[in-house]
Amino acid sequence: ARLFRRAANKGHAAAQCELGRCFEFGMGMPQDDDEAVHLYRRAAELGDASGQYCLGKCYAHGGGVPQYDRVAVHLFGRAAEQDNPLGQYNSARCYQRGEGVPQDIGEAARLFGLAAEQGIAAAQSNLAVMCGSGRGVPQDDAEA
Repeated sequence: ARLFRRAANKGHAAAQCELGRCFEFGMGMPQDDDEAVHLYRRAAELGDASGQYCLGKCYAHGGGVPQYDRVAVHLFGRAAEQDNPLGQYNSARCYQRGEGVPQDIGEAARLFGLAAEQGIAAAQSNLAVMCGSGRGVPQDDAEA
């Protein structure tokens, strides 16, 4: 964590995000949700997709900030736009459930597809269920 801190203090966005994870999970330092959120926010403001995803996760679950789905899905979307697979997957879940955005099964399927292409197993599973049922995509047992 010491080296992440040095790089984070110099404005390195990826290091800020990684140091945030250290604080979030208590790796090499005491667990501190407030400090994790502070570091994720700094990384997100610098355009770091992982920082945007991690800050979105905090808002989705109320970790260190009040739970707020609209902010979470916005941050997941910013990460997804940069091809971050976890941003894509979590955006898809928000669209699938209508959390923070109007429910849109077609958009959920599109985002699950993008995350699935990058190897996110949960996205592959969700997309398979959608293909098998024809929900949000044409029904296709072979694809499922």
